[in-house]
Amino acid sequence: MKRSLLLLSLTALVLTQPVRADISSFKEAGTIVRDTVMGVPCRVYLPYKYDERVQTDHTVFPVLYLQHGMFGSEDDWTVQGNLYRWMNLLLVGGQVKEMVVIMPDNFLGSMPDDEREALMQAPNVTPAGEAFDTSAGSAHWRKLTRDQEQAYEMSGYWEENFSAFMTTVERRYNVSSNPSLRAIAGLSMGGFHTMHVSHYLHGQFAYIGLFSPVIIPRRDEELVATIEDSQFHTMGFDLELDYGSPAYNNWMTELRGMAATPPVYWIAIGRDDFLYAQLQDYRMWLDMNNFEYTYYESNGGHTWVNWQDYLCRFMKKLFWDNKY
Repeated sequence: MKRSLLLLSLTALVLTQPVRADISSFKEAGTIVRDTVMGVPCRVYLPYKYDERVQTDHTVFPVLYLQHGMFGSEDDWTVQGNLYRWMNLLLVGGQVKEMVVIMPDNFLGSMPDDEREALMQAPNVTPAGEAFDTSAGSAHWRKLTRDQEQAYEMSGYWEENFSAFMTTVERRYNVSSNPSLRAIAGLSMGGFHTMHVSHYLHGQFAYIGLFSPVIIPRRDEELVATIEDSQFHTMGFDLELDYGSPAYNNWMTELRGMAATPPVYWIAIGRDDFLYAQLQDYRMWLDMNNFEYTYYESNGGHTWVNWQDYLCRFMKKLFWDNKY
């Protein structure tokens, strides 16, 4: 039975504390650090006194893998998404559990090591040869065209290597390898990665969050047109295609398998989002296959205002049923 939380307007976040410009004095405040995992740049949120607690109490924390959208970076959720502020405010209010949040550059994670290194060492110019912003957190991957980036994003490489990425994270940080203490979420293209990682690694995540997600794999314009014009809309995309990656080739079969013991599967989108129609088709397919999920709909479109709201709502659902 589908749990539906359809809301017609975007309401204010329910927080017990007002937003403050400086929260560095909050007892519960964690820290944001930079790291590189398997060659992939990451931002990592660590709970209050993480190092001390790991050393003295050997605390093992739940973990949320949080992914950005197309043309984004590992900095998006901390800079545009205000993750540090929302995490600590929600902790003060007792509305979320402590957790480690891993925020990878999932675009660079979609590139083989040698190609990633070549891209990052290439001249800092656009495909047209024009200089672009080189400040910290700038869009270094925009050396590629949109089509080139999408080809990497939808190659399946990130999904196929995500298990190894998690293993490396678990060796480096005191985070749980228990699926009941793992969550994964993402916006737009990060929602695409979240969806496909979660069914490809069926059973490895107890919580899955799709924020304004892209749904269907796309390999070229001809395939896009084929899916959008016929299979996706007229057949509920109830047809497996050869996408060239094992992460995509059995995605509907794997989702049907997940339906038997569904995780917390949380989907959110704005009514004006350009991906709205595609997501409604996906919901229809989930309903047809008796897949349990929670749906939240807001006003607005493909915006950070919405994604911050979705993140806060999703984090409030995580890890309450599990001790650690």
